[in-house]
This record gives sequence, C-alpha cells and structure tokens, in this order.
Amino acid sequence: MKFIKKYIGDLFITNRFYVVISACICIFIISFFLPVLGILPNVLFGIFLTFVAIDYIFLFFFGRKPVAKRIIAERLSNGDNNKIEIIVRNDSPFTIEIEIIDELPEQFQIRDWSRKLRLKTKEQHKIVYFLKPLSRGGYQFGNIILLVKSLLGLLARKYASEAEVSVPVYPSFMQLRKYELLSRATIQTESGSKRMRKIGHSMEFEQIKEYVPGDDIRTLNWKASARKGGLMINTFTDEKSQQVYCIIDKGRLMKMPFNGLTLLDHAINSCLVLSNVCLQKQDRVGVITFSNKIGSVLAADRKPIQKENILQLLYNQRSEFMESDFEMLYMQIRNRIKHRSLLILFTNFESLSGLNRQIDYLRSIASHHLLLVIFFENTELEKLTDTKAGNIEEVYIKTIAEKFVFEKRLIVKELMKHGILSILTSPQKLTIDTINKYLELKVRQAV
Repeated sequence: MKFIKKYIGDLFITNRFYVVISACICIFIISFFLPVLGILPNVLFGIFLTFVAIDYIFLFFFGRKPVAKRIIAERLSNGDNNKIEIIVRNDSPFTIEIEIIDELPEQFQIRDWSRKLRLKTKEQHKIVYFLKPLSRGGYQFGNIILLVKSLLGLLARKYASEAEVSVPVYPSFMQLRKYELLSRATIQTESGSKRMRKIGHSMEFEQIKEYVPGDDIRTLNWKASARKGGLMINTFTDEKSQQVYCIIDKGRLMKMPFNGLTLLDHAINSCLVLSNVCLQKQDRVGVITFSNKIGSVLAADRKPIQKENILQLLYNQRSEFMESDFEMLYMQIRNRIKHRSLLILFTNFESLSGLNRQIDYLRSIASHHLLLVIFFENTELEKLTDTKAGNIEEVYIKTIAEKFVFEKRLIVKELMKHGILSILTSPQKLTIDTINKYLELKVRQAV
C-alpha cells in the first residue's frame, strides 16, 4: 500500500499532459485521411510517452520534497487583517514549478487559495497574505499541499507538509497599539486633537514648576515665585484608582451585523481597547456581561494582569441572543458594585418604545453611578435617507427609514432628560467615540 501511495497515489496529471495527448489524437485522426503522414503520428506519440517517462523519473526518483513552513501568530485579532507567511524552499537538484495550497479554516469559506511559483534548486521564497476573521473562537489550519512539476510539466507530484495548528481568534487586540496614544488627556477628532478644559482639579499636590502660557493662574505659588524671581505654579495630579465598569449587552439586538461582525463583537473590541486606556490612566477596570441572565463578572482592578484577564473573559463570551433583562442587571449592579463608578453600557435600542421599557432600570442605575449608555446608529437606514426617491414605493421606504433614524435621536434626548449620558454612534466609530467620551469625563473629573 505504501508503494502504491508513494508512486501512484501522489501522481497527478496536469493540463499540459491533456493538451499534448489531445494534439497526438488529432494527428492520428488527420493521418487517417492523409496516409502521406505515414508513421509520423506513431513517432510523435512515442516521443510523448518518452517525455512522460522522463518526467515521472525526475519527479519520483530524483526529486526531493520541498520544505514548506507556515508562520502565524499564536493568536489572531478579530476583525483585523492578520499577517500569514509561508516559506517554501526547493531542495530538488533541478528547477521546479510548484503550486502551494494552504488548507485554511472552514470559518473563512475559502476553498481556492493557491499560489504558483518557479523555484531554482536551493532557492527559497516567502509568500505573505492576510486573513480577516469575523468571529471569535478556535480556527483550525490544515496542512500545506504542494503540487510539484518539473520543467516538462506533464506530470505533478503531490506533497503534504505537516502544518496543522489550531489558532484562537481573540477580540481585536491590534487596536490596542492603534489607540495607544489616546491614553493622554486629549480628545481625538478627524481634524486633530483638542485639550479639554477642566471644571476643577484634584487636591493631590505633585510639584512646583515654571509658569507657561495656558496654565491656570489660580494655582500661582507666590512664595516660590518670589524666591525664584519668576512665576511659579503648583501642579496637581489627576485622581486615580477610580472604578470603571464596561457592561456588555449580549441580547438579541446586538446580533445585527456590520462589516461582517455583529454589534456584540464591535462592543467587545471597543471594550478591550477602552479597558487598556483606563488602565494606562491608572483607573480600576472591570467587565460585566449579561443577556436574559448575568454572564461573566470581573471585579474592577488595575493590576498589570488585569488586561490579560479582560482579554480572556471577552474571548470566551458566547450568546444565544435572548431578550436582555435590565431588571436583573440593576439588581446585580446594586449587589456587586458598592462604590460610585463610571458604568459604560454597550447596548442597542431600535425604537423609543424599546427604551421606555427599560428606562426605569437605567434611571435607578444612574441614581447610584455615573451611567454612560452607548448604542448604535443603523447605517443601512442612514443610507436610505440619503437616496433620492423615484416612485411611490421608494418614497414610502425613505419615509419609514427617516422615522426610525429620527427615533434614534429621540432616544438620546430621552436619556438626556433623565440625566443619563449617551453616545449614538456607528460601529466603525464606536471605539474612538467611546474613548473620547471617557477622556472627556476624566478631564472634567466627572467620574
């Protein structure tokens, strides 16, 4: 069996083989009508068989298995382009043409990935490509299949390079580096950044420094100024170790897709980045997930390992997308969070009536904590409102779309009326808008 598999099972016939043999058949047919060709068809067919035999001998007796290796990170980032490398080396004593087929995880639904190369003897080549996973979990990569042909190209030999590996896909940790600079107290906008004006300042003294234009003149230290002969001011440190909880709704309204990811995955990615910024600001960060029942709860902390704890917690989130129970959430918050904290709730409301069913619970939470509700614009409806209506049906569709878009604005006003902070944002702007709001609250010392 091993003999058959090695010398026959791995043998593949190429398109060039079929083209040449088809040409030979055509010559045989023509010779039937033109006897003058004589034995020419037989000679050509014999030459063809000779080349096939030579090609087979080169591949199976003189050829050596190419070396192929896949280089991949220990974990992939959800919703981002992850770099994958394949290194191929030709160890055969002759030039080969090679087709590389990488067995990708079934989640990508890619069945035609292949690359073709021509490698001289001992030559090495690196192939780089990118994969964008759209769901968290384990991704199983298979072997690297190599179809090797000599320069004759009549036959091909299959090699399988052992490269099976299971790689977990975590929430978008690549965004941590992207938003690393956002940990300073500035608000990021498309046109640049602006520094927020503080409403007050903490009373924790840090140092005395020289006055520069823009400093608060109310903090002038007159004694130090007299001794120095120039204006000196007192500086104070921002308050630290404040509690911030990211609360993620895993209910059915968070199942809506956007750019391949669900709103839940967008919220999870944003939560991870925000947690990293909070830890850099030396605040204590915790995470709570819920749907029809309480999910995972991670107590607020600022230890160095907290970021990894949050990453592992978010990676393991699974949801059946049931109806969210805000009454249960309120009871859990009252029992678990004893000190006034900033609660950042990632959820979604599609209608004003949906908000009204939960507004009493949100008001109760806001009476004990600083509550920030983040929900999503329906970008598809936004596109419909911008299109021109050409008939009665399109007018009706556009009117209904404008009605739902307007309701989203009413939800913001309704939350504001009850003293609840809110952000209405599109999924692609979720992370930047959330971080900006946190930094604004931090600078204004509203937390």
